[in-house]
Amino acid sequence: MIKQIGIDPQGELKMIPNLSGATRLSVIIGDPIAQVRAPPGVTQGFVVRGHDGILVAVQVSSEDLPDFMSVAARLKNLDGIIATIPHKFACYKACTSATDRAHFLRAVNLMRRRADGKWHGDMLDGLGFVGAATAKGVEPRGKRALLVGAGGAGSAIALALIDAGVRELAIHDTEAERRDALIARLNALGKVRVRPGTADPTGCDLVANATPAGMREGDPLPVEVAKLALSTYCGCVVTKPDVSPFIEAARKIGCLTATGTDMYQAQQGRIIDFLLGKEAEG
Repeated sequence: MIKQIGIDPQGELKMIPNLSGATRLSVIIGDPIAQVRAPPGVTQGFVVRGHDGILVAVQVSSEDLPDFMSVAARLKNLDGIIATIPHKFACYKACTSATDRAHFLRAVNLMRRRADGKWHGDMLDGLGFVGAATAKGVEPRGKRALLVGAGGAGSAIALALIDAGVRELAIHDTEAERRDALIARLNALGKVRVRPGTADPTGCDLVANATPAGMREGDPLPVEVAKLALSTYCGCVVTKPDVSPFIEAARKIGCLTATGTDMYQAQQGRIIDFLLGKEAEG
């Protein structure tokens, strides 16, 4: 693939693919979709790896997802799908095969077309959250963690925190049935005590917001921020605005934080490797 050189709004040099009819297509789907950060980074990653491919964003509602997946299966130049809110559980059901991690979570954020035309899935959100924490110098091992949100991203973060060695995990979600189902599955692993939590972060060393709270103006904060300790690490999945109200409030207290963009950047390399079929185990 011929590479052109461009300059982004921040003044950094970027390699741009020379698109043609042979260019391979991957899509990121969600509803909403304007907040996603993946298209430029993944596309540039394809270029760096010598792959003639591009990632584009497609807004697909939950109601339209079955029709979209039916069409996607027949698009001969569509190689991969990244799933974001609210499609991670539904996209898992569309996969013929998946990693052990995705099978446990029953959710995927990545789908790659297999040689037989069917889909293989994985779920990397949890690795992204933990990767963002470690990049900030925070090791989850031994920490008391509060997770807000038991959806697709929240489930993945919960599993990753347990695998990373947290001492205790509390999960808070407004949908009690969904929360309790996740807690039961995590406790069945026998690794660490997982219990219902509240919006009160008192006594927690690590707080993870895995809800979309903050994407819309006027959204309530996911936790009682005034009860955060200065030493509490706070991470968030929200990528737009760049700094969510939760992270902004935590920073005013003096907490070390990571944004949704930090979390995305921590998994971007793995995303590209997966889409290209070059991922490592684990």
